[in-house]
Amino acid sequence: MGTPPEPLKDPASQRESRRGGKRRLPRRAAAGRRSFTSTLKALDQLATAGARVSVRITDLDRGHVVLAGDDHLTLPVAGLGVVPLLIEVAAGIEAGTLDPLEIIDREDVGPVATVGIWQHLKAPALPLVDLAVLAASTGDALASNALIAKVGLEAVRARIEQLGMTRTALIDAFRDERGPDDAPQVAVGSAGELAEVFAALVNSQAVSPAVSAQVAEWLSLNHDLSLVASATGLDPFAHENDEHGLLFINKTGRDAGVRVEAGVLAGPRAGVAYALIVCFDDLSIMHRSRAHEAFRTLGLDLMEYVF
Repeated sequence: MGTPPEPLKDPASQRESRRGGKRRLPRRAAAGRRSFTSTLKALDQLATAGARVSVRITDLDRGHVVLAGDDHLTLPVAGLGVVPLLIEVAAGIEAGTLDPLEIIDREDVGPVATVGIWQHLKAPALPLVDLAVLAASTGDALASNALIAKVGLEAVRARIEQLGMTRTALIDAFRDERGPDDAPQVAVGSAGELAEVFAALVNSQAVSPAVSAQVAEWLSLNHDLSLVASATGLDPFAHENDEHGLLFINKTGRDAGVRVEAGVLAGPRAGVAYALIVCFDDLSIMHRSRAHEAFRTLGLDLMEYVF
């Protein structure tokens, strides 16, 4: 439960094509693209029901904020906290302080079974770069914890500060249960900063062009296309080269009463960086389904915007 968010802002401005020249939409279609009416209605309903909602959509071509609501709030983001971790790992590889082929033993990492496939594999050890792939593509908790143990939380926090993020933090490793002596959340962040970091990745501005490209490549393998990304129609297991020219990378986070997704979606008419965080009382399947439906509604509106 929480206080209702500030009214969502929806600036009206013309959008140029990201890939398709200067062809403009008919006026009625353009107005619909700016309105995000369905998304606004869905998020307002969640807020009225007591959920905390934070959203940001930024047009990548103009840099204009298309939609924003309480995007400054720091809220739990669960597994999406691995994004700055992946940036730190990629930066270490580029600097030569990390060996991408260093073998990491699973037995050196504390057991955690919350999510991921490494716990089910027979391979007792994997190269560091493969752990990054697992963390990005499946949200693997064991792989993420191994990367955290390798680079250290302090290094990730320093990297977050270097990126100019003041409302985002990777606080702790992933745990099956959180006791009174553990941090209450694995990670926190704001929709504004999450959208900005994804924009920086595709614009080659996160640390360096090489680091940005590497992290974007890892995130392009993400299998969770069930929330915002469900509207794209992409294959969850093979969507790097879409035949319709859709550029897409994303990362999701899930915890009890927490759903979050951030990413970049670009089509022939526009490109956007987006982030949506919803914290809700997960009292029933209906409560959860209502939260999920808001993400899917945003996905439909984003698809209309970029196409």
